[in-house]
Amino acid sequence: MEYTELKARLRQAYDADADSRAVMSDRPWKALERNRFADRLRESGASRLLEIGAGHGISGRFFADQGFDVTCVDLSPELVAHCRGKGLEAQVMDFGDLDFEDASFDAVFGMNCLLHVPKSELPGVLAEVRRVLAPEGLFYWGQYGGQDYEGVWETDHCVPKRFFSFFTADRIEAVADEHFDLVEANHTALESDIDQYQGLILRKR
Repeated sequence: MEYTELKARLRQAYDADADSRAVMSDRPWKALERNRFADRLRESGASRLLEIGAGHGISGRFFADQGFDVTCVDLSPELVAHCRGKGLEAQVMDFGDLDFEDASFDAVFGMNCLLHVPKSELPGVLAEVRRVLAPEGLFYWGQYGGQDYEGVWETDHCVPKRFFSFFTADRIEAVADEHFDLVEANHTALESDIDQYQGLILRKR
């Protein structure tokens, strides 16, 4: 399946599921990951934050409440509407083609969004994230993984079913190292059919 078709299916799935996602209970470890990145942002003096794949805005709202200047982007118009409903600056945008100037942000945050990018397309997306980061800017790359997998998840509840790309812990760190310096990695074991959550804090070289 071509990447353009995968993105169209993702938009359709997330538009249909947007209202349900907006009332889902947040996982405690997700809050811990946001706080971990916020601590790094404060240490570095960062202020301008871009959230890619922002979903319904729960992370964007957290960072805004922490005093950061937050811009949210998502492929789904329905999810962007939820972000705006939370008082966030949000735009419908493909994170592989960001409509921002070079070095526009001190930091980029992406939680469980790059896992929808085919491995063959990932270098271009990571290069785009790096482009909009200021020198030595921080990038949070977090996603489910722990196994080597790429394809449509057949037990997915969304309609249409979504495409996922997972990495082992060693492999995701190796891929990240091709584009960024690794600051910190946190791999959280999960009690589900997905082995772990991988939270990487990276710095632009």
